[in-house]
Amino acid sequence: MMEAGQYGTIDELAAAEKINSSYVSRLLRLTLLSPDIVQTILDGRQPEGMTLPGLMEPFPVEWEMQQSHAKAKTTV
Repeated sequence: MMEAGQYGTIDELAAAEKINSSYVSRLLRLTLLSPDIVQTILDGRQPEGMTLPGLMEPFPVEWEMQQSHAKAKTTV
């Protein structure tokens, strides 16, 4: 909706969806996940420890670092 220009800010989008703007910000960060991680999730092949709450925590922006970060988080 933001990309299409329907909403100009995260606050506008949050208000329209009646959710907290900080939650919208955390959700939008998920668009930075590497294509490999996204495909793994879509295929249902993600490790058991890879959950939405875990993905909402800070993660590296670089895709290679995300792979390492994801493996470290799921092998605890």
